[in-house]
Parts: sequence; C-alpha cells; structure tokens
Amino acid sequence: MRSLRCLAPAKVNVCLFVGHRRRDGYHPLVSLVQPLSLADELVMEPSGSGGDDVVCPGIDGENLAARALYAFRAATRWDGPPVRITIAKRVPVAAGMGGGSADAAATLRLAAAASGHDDPGLLHELAIALGADVPSQLTPERCLMTGIGEQIRPLGDPPPFGLVVVPSPHALSTPQVYAEFDRLGLGRDGDELDRLSGQVPGAAHESSLLAERLLHNDLEAPARSLCPAIGDALAAVRSAGAVRAMVSGSGPTVVGLFPGEVGAAHASAAAATLAERHPGAVAAEPVGRAYAAPQPA
Repeated sequence: MRSLRCLAPAKVNVCLFVGHRRRDGYHPLVSLVQPLSLADELVMEPSGSGGDDVVCPGIDGENLAARALYAFRAATRWDGPPVRITIAKRVPVAAGMGGGSADAAATLRLAAAASGHDDPGLLHELAIALGADVPSQLTPERCLMTGIGEQIRPLGDPPPFGLVVVPSPHALSTPQVYAEFDRLGLGRDGDELDRLSGQVPGAAHESSLLAERLLHNDLEAPARSLCPAIGDALAAVRSAGAVRAMVSGSGPTVVGLFPGEVGAAHASAAAATLAERHPGAVAAEPVGRAYAAPQPA
C-alpha cells in the first residue's frame, strides 16, 4: 500500500442557530460552516504491527479517527493490510473548531482512497454515526448544515476574507455547552430555524462577508457563562480591528472576521498583535474541497 497524506481543516461556524433539545437528546440547528487553512495533517502508511494503529502525539483519550477507521473496515469489509495513521495536531483541542471531527472525516477520505471503496453515500452514513460535525467536514467546503448536522448543502466558494483565531487555555466539551444552553432556555422553535435556513445561503453571496444579522452564534452565551474569560478574548479581537468577533462553535476559541481582498493581510497583522497577550493567536483563510484531498505522502 502506498503512503497517503491528507489535511483535516478546522471549521468555523460563521453563523450557528440552535433549536430546543429534542426528545432523543439532539438539538436541531442551522449553520453556515466554513473550513479553514488551520488544519491537522494525517499520514496513512503500512503498519508495522498486526493491526490498525491511529496515533496523535501529545493527545490522550479516545480518538475519533480510530473509531472512523474501525467503522470503515466494518462497513466495507476492506481486508487490506493493517495501516498506521499519524496525526500532527494543529487545530486546538476541545475548542469548538471541530478538530476531532475533522480528523475522523479525513480518516474516512484516506481509507476510501487507499481501499477504492469511495461510495459517497456510505461515507456520509458513517460520518453521521460518528458525530454531528463529521458530515460537514467529510468533503470540506463552505456549506449550510441543518437537521442535527446530517443535512449538508454545498454553497460554493466564499467571498474573500481573513480570520484571526484566538485559542483559549481553557477547554469546553460540546455536551457541557449544550447543557448550559438548555439551562438558560435559549432554544429556537422550528419555524424560526426554517426561516433562517432560507436566509443564510442568499446572504452568503452578498458583497459583505455575511449580513450582520446572521453573524451570530447561539452557543456563545452558554460558552461565556461557563468560561467568562471568553469575554476578554472577544474584546481583544474587536480591538485588533475585526469587523466581527465571535465564539467558534461551542467555544472557547474566539475568531475575528476581516472581509475583502485585504482581509487576509489584516488578519495576519491582528494575529501578530494579539499573540503578545494571547499565545497561539493565528491568522487563517477559507479553503475548499481541493485543499483536503488525499495525496501521495
């Protein structure tokens, strides 16, 4: 088997609207998801052991990428030789940027390329079973995500913009943030979510990055409730010149948006300024599906 490499881009929810908790425990949502140039790197190569191995140096605990590889083998009955996947982690962990989900999605892409079992429908089913964020990152591109994350509508390339990403020394689990969301009684009803899902695609093609009314994250309030330090990061990003500062996903990472052709340059300058008080601040740009396609290692 030839060795393959693949990038696993972080994502930012440019908007995220969340409904009331359903009886099955899930929350319906409407979100415009944008993958970023900030990405983990995965390399798949023949394993020197008797079984598959997924390693991510410096990261302990359950690895969603390992679950993805196991699920792929079980579903496709791929009997190729054991593989080793090594993940170089660059996306902040437990930060609301979908790093673990991105790794799982990238693992499915690598396994499909290595095995020849490239069935989009099957890969989508596997992604849904792995987690709500995985389907939107299976083919990383700007998309509208609805349902509980399983309904994906590609939206094409975005207008040019830059982002600054400000990681936090704190960590927030997604279930923890959703529990706080429920406690605060912030859920939207279904009719409102339907209306918003119709507005997001059109607004995304406006000359501005997005209509101001849609640059919103319903999980920001519960994330700030659990981690008040987020407020300081938001203020710092605004002071650095971002047209909008917001929490990414379930947080606690904060992102700042810089629209237009010069947005990337402005984001880079802001990251350099913010790094003095917020180590790890980094500039990023939107990317599309070609950025994350498997390549020979």
